[in-house]
Amino acid sequence: MSHEPEQPRRDPRAPRRPRHPGHPGYEGRPNPPGSPEGAGRPAPGAPRQEYGQYGQYGQYGEVAQHREHREYGEYGEYEDGGSGREGEEEHGDREGSGAAPAAEPRPASSSRHRSRTRTRPRRTGLRRAVPTWRMVLGASLLFALVLLGGFAAGYLLVDIPPANSAATAQSNVYLYRDGTQIARDGEVNRQSVRLSRIPLPVRHAVLAAEDRDFYSERAVDPKAMVRAAWNTVTGKGKQSGSTITQQYVKNYYLGQERTVTRKVKEFFIAIKLDREQSKDDILEGYLNTSYFGRNAYGAQAAAHAYYGKDISALDTAEGAYLASLLNAPSAYDVAAHPENRPRALARWNYTLDGMVTENWLTLSDRAAMIFPVPQTAGPATGLSGQRGYIVQAVEDWLTGHGVVDERTLARGGYRITTTLERKKQHAFTAAVDRHVMSRRDPGRAADRNVRVGGASIDPASGRVVAMYGGIDYTRQYVNNATRRDYQVGSTFKPFVLAAAVENGSVTRDGRRITPDTLYDGTDRRQVLGSHGPTGYAPENEDNVSYGPLSLRLATDHSVNSVYAQLAQDVGPRRVRETAVALGVPESTPDLTATPSIALGVATASVLDMAEAYATLANHGRRGTYSLVERVTRDGVELELPAVPVRQAVSREAADTTTSVLMGVVRQGSGMAALSAGRPAAGKTGTAEGDRAAWFAGYTPELATVVAVMGQDPDTGAQRSLYGALGLPRINGGGAPAAVWGEFTAAALAGSEVRDFELTVAEGADEESYPSGDSSGDPYGDPYGDLSADPSGAPGRPGDDPSAPGGGEDATGDGSSVGVAPPPTREGTGGRAEAGVPVDGGAQPGAEPRSAARPHRIGPAAGR
Repeated sequence: MSHEPEQPRRDPRAPRRPRHPGHPGYEGRPNPPGSPEGAGRPAPGAPRQEYGQYGQYGQYGEVAQHREHREYGEYGEYEDGGSGREGEEEHGDREGSGAAPAAEPRPASSSRHRSRTRTRPRRTGLRRAVPTWRMVLGASLLFALVLLGGFAAGYLLVDIPPANSAATAQSNVYLYRDGTQIARDGEVNRQSVRLSRIPLPVRHAVLAAEDRDFYSERAVDPKAMVRAAWNTVTGKGKQSGSTITQQYVKNYYLGQERTVTRKVKEFFIAIKLDREQSKDDILEGYLNTSYFGRNAYGAQAAAHAYYGKDISALDTAEGAYLASLLNAPSAYDVAAHPENRPRALARWNYTLDGMVTENWLTLSDRAAMIFPVPQTAGPATGLSGQRGYIVQAVEDWLTGHGVVDERTLARGGYRITTTLERKKQHAFTAAVDRHVMSRRDPGRAADRNVRVGGASIDPASGRVVAMYGGIDYTRQYVNNATRRDYQVGSTFKPFVLAAAVENGSVTRDGRRITPDTLYDGTDRRQVLGSHGPTGYAPENEDNVSYGPLSLRLATDHSVNSVYAQLAQDVGPRRVRETAVALGVPESTPDLTATPSIALGVATASVLDMAEAYATLANHGRRGTYSLVERVTRDGVELELPAVPVRQAVSREAADTTTSVLMGVVRQGSGMAALSAGRPAAGKTGTAEGDRAAWFAGYTPELATVVAVMGQDPDTGAQRSLYGALGLPRINGGGAPAAVWGEFTAAALAGSEVRDFELTVAEGADEESYPSGDSSGDPYGDPYGDLSADPSGAPGRPGDDPSAPGGGEDATGDGSSVGVAPPPTREGTGGRAEAGVPVDGGAQPGAEPRSAARPHRIGPAAGR
């Protein structure tokens, strides 16, 4: 076996062999065996042509050579420039035969050679905590794989279920506190229709309101879901982020519970459903299962409930209103809640504008649209009389307090025990029928406008024990006990007096305000502020001027000019704060911090005022009213919100106000309430223009408010009560006080008569009236003998609404008694004497009592 001699190592400093023809020293390669002579082998003695015409690097040899130098280094194939045995052998094989000259030993690498090999610097300090791009890329890929795997698993594991059991709703049962049934409601009012029966403009309206990209989008909208979650987390409001497909899945296959599991199922079922059903089929199912309010499920039922017609007969404006209801039915029902009209109108406009944006409605047609007011009738069967009002109020309470959402409640299956007591509820209805409804004459136009609302609360517990919503739920859909669109009139004045005592207010000359503080009752007297006249000069009823009189008498006769000045002295802001603390909702319309607040321009509901008066009856302790005692479903009891009781105002402030209001019943404008036969305190009130008459009062056991309202049955507009019930006008001391007296007597029949246990402030006890005056009036009895009014309760001729100057009216933003002032007599308590400061002053020389003292006021006192 022959061995080739070992090739000597090449000196890296020696120049490389020429690799292209024409270079000195170039050697070509021999021709392969069998090739023609001269085909590739050079002639003997000629320079070797090893790589053809252009050499090893081709036509552009220098470029290729430079590239090789970059790849292999200047002196060899290795990066550091050395050739080595392997590199030399590789070149030798490629270059052909011939021995290379012996190479000298390889010199040590110089700094120049070492500089060509660079080592990456090691990461130190905080840079080690920053992930590299490789780490980020790897984590992203891993997350994507996990997400994809989870999606695949969820899609495979979640199947489209059959329609859930809630799709066939059960009844809700409403019970009195003793367990007897009030009403049964909740049976589904639904009639499914084909999509072709629903007019195209109605369908477009629904899409404009709920999901404008329904036909072009996928079953789910991740962006909308993320946006809704972000808005919820950041406090910008709760949003569902659901497409119409998702909402249909929730309505028909799942339920309304708010859980992560339900949302995940909804996500995958919607995707599968979108693949199996057409968009038209999904939209049809959505329109047939959605809740529109008024116990109406589906567009067909909604069309009958709101407009009394078939869905195919709806026009664009009506369809836009129904579409607007889907977002929050009770919030946009303008017939059930007239105060919601601005909100409903805004939502209706949003829907129509969306139709214009999507080219489903022309601008000219949009401009011609008129808001289609829905009909007020159409409640569910079996809710006639007071039952429908009770059901509506209870549902509003449950949904408003977050016990259950509106759609879930409407599906039924709940057993709801209310706080209402059957005996008291029937007594309220009987009293209204006797003093109001039975006195209406079908031939008298004004009687068509008469409406009545009432509510009664147990002060100690906050339970609503009786409520009167209207003549009949099937004839008048609006609940008069909960509506907030009528002025409360002078029933607001006790809150001003309570604020004065609570805040230790003083008159303009620095004297502490008490019930015996004298004020100027001159008609249209300008209210004086810290810088002089304010420009506000309210009228007294019938423009009667009372001259100087005490706050007690000003309360008895509801003198507007006095209470406007009192509100200014106390501070309108403090008055407002006190009213809210007692129970008037802070969101009450027109509850503004101005002197006119004292005259009752705010539009609180009957139930709101009953809660506030119950706080006064409970010595200033307030517990938010409750209509529900217990709720169960499938035997499981739902948790109800706690009703904390707190001291809203001091006992001294509440009891002092009570002592003054007792005078209103004994010898003031509320004497008709004496028919209750019990110690009572109360206040009359009349809205501006005689559009409503109020009586708000209480005994130690019950706080009850009654209001007679005027409303056009056709248009819903407020109307004056002038001429109603055959009287020139109706005021709070007439029919409302008579209803209050009869109801209170019947509701408390058989129970022990209780006295008020009061802790009063200075000047609040009844001894301020002159002793020896049998009438209890500081002026004697300037009205003559007592007589009986039509209700059988004692009264003065001046309190008869039909008598000249009788009653009270809120002309000038409030109400007052309309009687001529009695002549000034020397020695009268509460009437000004010579030299006694008035209009925010107090009697000089009177020694103030700094401490309140207990005082029993009741039958034992001989009043």
